[in-house]
Amino acid sequence: MKDSTASIAQSWMPPGSFHHVGFVVASISKTAQSFAESLSMHWDGAIIHDPNQGVRVSFLHGENKADPLIEMIEPAGDDSPVLSFLRHGGGLHHICYVVPSLEKQLEDCRSRRSLVVRPPVPAVAFGGRHIAWVYTRQKLLVEYLEQ
Repeated sequence: MKDSTASIAQSWMPPGSFHHVGFVVASISKTAQSFAESLSMHWDGAIIHDPNQGVRVSFLHGENKADPLIEMIEPAGDDSPVLSFLRHGGGLHHICYVVPSLEKQLEDCRSRRSLVVRPPVPAVAFGGRHIAWVYTRQKLLVEYLEQ
């Protein structure tokens, strides 16, 4: 298992705004390779610890750089925000979009009566760029990544 604080996402940046789909798993090191193979994707073995988020993450990428990434997420302790989700089976967790302005995006979300569940914080996997989490009225968890 490789541990890296370098941003995987910087080397594989889809040109559109749909950045990735996140999956919560019990162990990235035990799951990522078979997950990648099942989707004809690639995994480089890099696992990034983000103490701000209480998780470890890793990214799978396809041959086409325009395709969204797959983010594998595992809890990094007993206070991890994804631990409860994992205890209920894990799996598909969120989708992520890159936005030019996080504040404008959050204003727009609030105007649509979506709930900002985590205000902007820096994300280690994205070189300190800020992310925020929104829960929509349709019960979809969306991560927004500031460009």
